[in-house]
Amino acid sequence: MKRLNHVLEPDLDHILDHTRDDFESLRGERIFITGGTGFFGCWLLESLLWANKKLALGTRAVVLSRDPKNFVLKAPHLAQNLAVTLVQGNVENFIFPDGDFPFIIHAATEASTKLNEKNPLSMVDTIINGTRHVLDFSQECEARRFLLTSSGSVYGPQPSELSHIPETYRGAPDPLDKKSAYGQGKRIAEHLCSLYAKPGLFDPVIARCFAFVGPYLPLDQHFAIGNFIRDGLNGGPIVINGDGTPFRSYLYTADLAIWLWTILFRGNSCYPYNVGSADPINIKSLAGLVGKVIDPKIKILITKEPDPSKPKESYVPSIVRAKNELGLEKWVPLNEAIQKTCHWIKK
Repeated sequence: MKRLNHVLEPDLDHILDHTRDDFESLRGERIFITGGTGFFGCWLLESLLWANKKLALGTRAVVLSRDPKNFVLKAPHLAQNLAVTLVQGNVENFIFPDGDFPFIIHAATEASTKLNEKNPLSMVDTIINGTRHVLDFSQECEARRFLLTSSGSVYGPQPSELSHIPETYRGAPDPLDKKSAYGQGKRIAEHLCSLYAKPGLFDPVIARCFAFVGPYLPLDQHFAIGNFIRDGLNGGPIVINGDGTPFRSYLYTADLAIWLWTILFRGNSCYPYNVGSADPINIKSLAGLVGKVIDPKIKILITKEPDPSKPKESYVPSIVRAKNELGLEKWVPLNEAIQKTCHWIKK
């Protein structure tokens, strides 16, 4: 087995510094993870195996994957770790593994914009049926804690007068808009958690995730910052497919891992936590920052002119709840997060 990616070791130490005591809950236990081979999943596995090594936890992870062979090629140091067992299957109908799993992380979801637009019914089916199947498994294996990686899309469009969207906001996606399939599916997934919950016996916890940057981020999908990094590393120009005015915020993936593990172990049952950065940046400025980090000479190409009559568009969470109740922070600045991501890609 190859040793863990040395480029990530400082990040893994950073994660462990903030989760060391919490990981004691996993000592000698088994954990089941869906989506363990994706963007979030790779960070969960990296940090879990690092804690396993440093703390001698004896934790074993069973990871559901649609294509285990591809994961072996993608991340052999994770897939071939003796503490990891890959189980081939689809989240909607996988065969339940034997034995008890006190902890379950349900991170499997299809967040593809293309699927959301071309086949929204498939998107909804995958999220809802998959979540219910994993919840059924949680009952069979006598799980105590269940983490759902939900999304900020459950809020629907963020009102222009609202700078940061809190968990108490009662907005929702338009049920008649086909493009809201992803957000609608996540809302129902959260509702299913509330229906299965048994306080003190089975506690589902919910992470409403926003936008992130870091190693393992796909560079060829709908993630603007990933596209900008790809364009920049290719020499530019960095292309903005829009007018550059929407505001977003980005949390580095090492911080993301800290947040997800903390919510799993210490979050309140059926009580959502926004996960992300509260520091807004518009897309034009984001492209400029990526260019500055990679090469200040790189040009920025904006494909559309701003419309002055258009309300401000934002997708920025309030993180007051996670900060005040769980002690969570954004520790890694965005420029450093971009630098780390570029370094990992070029490794």
